[in-house]
Amino acid sequence: MAYKRKSKKRQVRGIESVVAHVKSTFNNTIVSITTMDGDVLMRGSSGQLGFKGARKGTPFAATQIATNLAKDLVASGVKLAEVNMQGPGSGRDSAVRALQAAGITITVLRDVTPLPHNGCRPPKKRRV
Repeated sequence: MAYKRKSKKRQVRGIESVVAHVKSTFNNTIVSITTMDGDVLMRGSSGQLGFKGARKGTPFAATQIATNLAKDLVASGVKLAEVNMQGPGSGRDSAVRALQAAGITITVLRDVTPLPHNGCRPPKKRRV
């Protein structure tokens, strides 16, 4: 029986500025750290840290995710970060605060939540 070899974590070196994408829904928070070109360096979610059910969407879970990722970023020499926040969840702001508290300077805060300009066609009028 062939077994899968455990892959080693890639070391991130020589990058000073990154983009942090925070996707926060009502049920979960996902944080992805990418280069300026969009190559994903590391990512984390509240389920990955062991939170289950309703606790995944809390601000505390988002803080824990961002703190873990920021620790790895600071160790690899990252100093600046742009933050793209998406979604209506409660973990958006707490994730940004955790990144700042870890010593990463935030240069740009962007809200990239998709908003419909006119939306879908409404259902036909009800006949009674």
